[in-house]
Amino acid sequence: MKKTQIQLIIFSLAAAALTAGCRNKAAEALNVLEKDRFLVKTEKAQVRDLEEYILLTGSIKALDEATLYPRISGKLLKNLLKEGDPVHRDQPVALVERDEVGTVYEPAPVPSTLTGVIGRIYQDTGASVTPQTPIALVVNQAQVRVVVDVPEKYVGRVFQGQSAGIKVDAFPDRRFTGKVYRVSPVVDSRSRNTLVEVLVDNTEGRLKSGMFAEARLITASRGAALSVPSGALVSADGLDFVFVPAAGERASRVPVRTGIKTSEFIQVSGIKKGADIITFGLYGLKDGSKIKVQN
Repeated sequence: MKKTQIQLIIFSLAAAALTAGCRNKAAEALNVLEKDRFLVKTEKAQVRDLEEYILLTGSIKALDEATLYPRISGKLLKNLLKEGDPVHRDQPVALVERDEVGTVYEPAPVPSTLTGVIGRIYQDTGASVTPQTPIALVVNQAQVRVVVDVPEKYVGRVFQGQSAGIKVDAFPDRRFTGKVYRVSPVVDSRSRNTLVEVLVDNTEGRLKSGMFAEARLITASRGAALSVPSGALVSADGLDFVFVPAAGERASRVPVRTGIKTSEFIQVSGIKKGADIITFGLYGLKDGSKIKVQN
């Protein structure tokens, strides 16, 4: 009985070893097959609206702003307005009492020099002031400027009237639009940058002077452009091309001509809308290489 059990155990172990060996050989064969193929992923060529742009950062400033100063020395008798209040040109913002003993004068007004809103009140009632003491800041923020420094290498691509897209951290899902209205005629010799200002409508009052802003100066745009992911484009011997899956699980190299380029997509011609384009596994890939698509 014991002898029979031992024989059964030996037979079972032998069968298991044989099965495992077969599995290992099958796995090895599969590995060899995979080594002979390029594992790739594909995406379809699609029609998109593309914009080519220069990405810059800068600060928002009111289109017009003025710091108000008293005309005489004395004591600040009263602030007539508070921060955020609207103000008209020549409207008194504060009153100053002359600092002269034995003489009585009417309080001297500090008038606004432009129409806008009070952006800041600098002095409290009772403060001693002189003609060099700032009293208030008036800003006109119906339109704002986005001030950016443009590197010298991009200066030739920036011009007055150029469209721009503006984004701020306070409204991450909102894109404001504007146009370049001032390009400095000189390049700073130290920074090699030139100053550019973008004018943006701000009738809603969402953009505030002092905000950090991201500006995209649009250098070219195409609507309904056939495009592929930028990483799918391969260049060699002065030519641009993409790879597509072909019959027999092979890669086929297709020459293309390129247009607008963005950080994500590139406009192409020479392929059809909806064509499968290899976007992953391109390293070492050649025309006719065996491939396996793994999407």
